[in-house]
Amino acid sequence: MEAKTIVITGATSGIGLAAASALAGMGHTLVCVGRDRDRCRHARESILRQAPQADVTYLLADLSSQKQVRGLAGEIKQAITGHRGESLDVLVNNAGGVSNWYTTTEDGYELQFAVNHLAPFLLTLELLPLLQAAPGARVLTVSSGSHRNMQMHWQDIMYSRKYNTLLAYKQSKLANVLFSYEFNRRYGQDSGPRAYAIDPGLVNTSIGLKGTSGLVHWIWEQRRRGGASPEKGAETVVHVASDQGVSNVQEVYWKDCRPLPPSKYARREAEAARLWALSERLCGVG
Repeated sequence: MEAKTIVITGATSGIGLAAASALAGMGHTLVCVGRDRDRCRHARESILRQAPQADVTYLLADLSSQKQVRGLAGEIKQAITGHRGESLDVLVNNAGGVSNWYTTTEDGYELQFAVNHLAPFLLTLELLPLLQAAPGARVLTVSSGSHRNMQMHWQDIMYSRKYNTLLAYKQSKLANVLFSYEFNRRYGQDSGPRAYAIDPGLVNTSIGLKGTSGLVHWIWEQRRRGGASPEKGAETVVHVASDQGVSNVQEVYWKDCRPLPPSKYARREAEAARLWALSERLCGVG
């Protein structure tokens, strides 16, 4: 198996760290992203304990800030160009979060929409030249089965007038799928990079506990107890990132290491194009 250069966001715990550990053990070169220096150090040490020869670098960034996302992209380019050539084989947009309250970022956007959708959108576009330089490059964005039975809340995309934590989260996961379809329509033809939305299933991680309290916190706590281990949740990420045969499959949405149809709404071209145009405007690109 040919070693790949792989970027993983949100790689200090949960699915991100589990995927990074597995991919490092397979001999791939990793550039991982976290937002806390100590957690990044501990995560890297954990990976190296399991794979002492691993080539793994950790970079710091708060993905709620578009300025930091752009800065991160520059650091990734420098790390890859300086030591690993000028192409990126795989980008794993794994970082995500849940917020109990209506919280805005420094850019003025609702936190979940900013971190779970706009950050992957912007980082992917910033790294697009590196992805296009790698034959068969892949963009994986960690979505969720919670995108089902959900539609984009176009009349108030940020839920600013009547905030609902779970609806905002579900919408952001739907946005991940719509983004992946639209990316492929724009860039994934022929030998261009292709995007995939990854459904890890219910996983026992702390994603829903960090920014919540009260009833919402309790619900997430009860829900995650029935979830699989982060290692199990990371299996589909690892498979789609590394398995050569994935390139022969056109489907976008993957769960349990195999393609699966997402919701009908998530496949609507008009909705995906509308979201792309909005995302360009909110990120100041295009």
